[in-house]
Amino acid sequence: MDGLSGFPETVRSVYPDTRVQLCIVHMVRNSTKFILYKDLKKVCADLKAVYSANTESAARDAFEDFSKKWDDKYPMIYKSWDQHWDDLSEFFKYQPEIRRTKGSRAIYTTNAVESLNYQLRKVTKIRSSFPTDNAIFKILYLAICNASQKWTMPIRDWGGQ
Repeated sequence: MDGLSGFPETVRSVYPDTRVQLCIVHMVRNSTKFILYKDLKKVCADLKAVYSANTESAARDAFEDFSKKWDDKYPMIYKSWDQHWDDLSEFFKYQPEIRRTKGSRAIYTTNAVESLNYQLRKVTKIRSSFPTDNAIFKILYLAICNASQKWTMPIRDWGGQ
């Protein structure tokens, strides 16, 4: 999920067994919004040490190191990540091959989903109504078919690709 306020709680209220992974890319963007330019690369590198750690405990250690280094200057970053830690660290429960941060980012970013949603909105926005329910399903199906032709980047080390 991309961090929309209240969305994880809403989904969990309907589907209590849902496992939520907040989008790391969105968290980093939100964390760096108000950082001085001269600190940007250093802060990003220190955040990367958190989300690219091999285990959740190593990530938590890197996070504590981040806090010691940056809390005086940017306390809201630590507070935000700490508050959302359970939903930010979900991907550590998966095998490294699945959650690898170099190569495939499908598990910790919502960019692919957002791209597909954009394609679906694009084809439905230009029409004010549909003659039947099936008509919209057909248009959405065709939009997904067209979008899938652009998905050419294989996920590294996934089954014979």
